[in-house]
Amino acid sequence: MKKKIGWIGVDLDGTLAHYEGWKGEDHIGDPVPAMVDRVKRWISEGNTVKIFTARVYGLYSDNPNVVDQGLKAQRLIRTWAARQGLPRSIEVTCLKDSGLIELWDDRAVQVVLNKGRLVNPDADQLIVEDLDRYPRTPSAAFGS
Repeated sequence: MKKKIGWIGVDLDGTLAHYEGWKGEDHIGDPVPAMVDRVKRWISEGNTVKIFTARVYGLYSDNPNVVDQGLKAQRLIRTWAARQGLPRSIEVTCLKDSGLIELWDDRAVQVVLNKGRLVNPDADQLIVEDLDRYPRTPSAAFGS
């Protein structure tokens, strides 16, 4: 891959790490080897990669207790990432900005720019089986 201008976002739960339902803020699943290897390759090619997860939403709060939860989540994620051979300094965010050029996520559906049409027309129906089997993190788990 040629070095890209901007950054690549990689979701944590269900993309970079196995996700089989919320097991608490201190639990991150086992690595998904193909995704971890891909991220390592991108970084070695000079690309900026950020872990993109709602777990760190507290970093952007006005409430100091919620900020502390965000900082704890960030430390936990960076420690997990380092154990997988990723840089401990990898940025962890939940914010999209104009520098985001790709987002790798188990929940995203890609549409054609400015058209509202699916890039993959075969994905015209939402697949909800996994959503029912692995519900997303309840907001209460993040102190909301």
